[in-house]
Amino acid sequence: MSRRRDPVEERADDSLDLYDVATWERRGPLDAIAAGIYRLLVTSTRLFVVGVALLILVGIGGLSALTDPQIGILTLLSALPALALAVYVRRTDVTSGEPLSVLVATFLLGVLTANFAAVLNSVTRPVFSGLGLLGNALFFFLIVGPIEETVKLLAVRLYAYGTDNFEAVVDGAVYGAVAGLGFATIENALYITQNLDAPMATGVGLGLIGAGGNITAIRALAGPGHVIYSAFAGYYLGLAKFNRENRGPIVVKGLLVAALIHATYNTTVGIGSGLVAFATGLPQLPSFLVYVLLYDGVFGLILFRKIRRYSHTYSEVHEEEEIEESALEPEITEFES
Repeated sequence: MSRRRDPVEERADDSLDLYDVATWERRGPLDAIAAGIYRLLVTSTRLFVVGVALLILVGIGGLSALTDPQIGILTLLSALPALALAVYVRRTDVTSGEPLSVLVATFLLGVLTANFAAVLNSVTRPVFSGLGLLGNALFFFLIVGPIEETVKLLAVRLYAYGTDNFEAVVDGAVYGAVAGLGFATIENALYITQNLDAPMATGVGLGLIGAGGNITAIRALAGPGHVIYSAFAGYYLGLAKFNRENRGPIVVKGLLVAALIHATYNTTVGIGSGLVAFATGLPQLPSFLVYVLLYDGVFGLILFRKIRRYSHTYSEVHEEEEIEESALEPEITEFES
């Protein structure tokens, strides 16, 4: 759909100057000042959001992965499966590759914006705590899923979305996956730090790593889910960027898809792992692994089929364009070399 235009602009020919009548562009000094103030406000808002997120990160002890090398090792190990999945998503992008600098920035923003979810989840959790299993489900579907997927999408929107590198719908899935990796990394760091007993936390070397092995393994299994959920939301953010007339509903659809998958996982993982253990006789951790692989495998397949459909369409369009260009090339005659 073309840009909606004022009736004057629609009916006027190119000879008419419609500046400040039906169109606008930067011409005079006041226009330049207005544009500069707008850019300053946008930049200041982004810096404020990042600054608040950083303060929250410091306040909740999220820097342990950086200040304590042993916690850092556990966090790194826990993030490896999510990292591998994010790299794979990036490799499925058939358009021009995304620059490492923008990917790193998105990852760091994913780390920072995750702290908004940490605060909001903690504040709202008591509201649902007295409702038992129903309360848990409501908490996951109404709070955790929507909030966590929103802050991950915010990480993409704050920077990568506005760059020239975000030039295709599928780029949204790539940046969404990287934001999910950042979210999973800081979430893992917080879980590992908080779940190590105080005596263990004062240990050193391999003793601490061994003590945190179980929680690290659990977080490693949970991490790829964040990549998948936010890649879905990111894909729809990319679709929204190139369909501005329906941008709002498209973004909401992406968030709904991601939040529903996320909340369903949180709600069912305990029951599902128990059913796997009952059916197979496996211990708790292997049963958890089986359920996570099944769940993430199903939705990961749906995600990659969506990306593959884009890739196939992209290839078909480019082949048609190459055929048309070759048809327009003049034939070499006998008088030409």
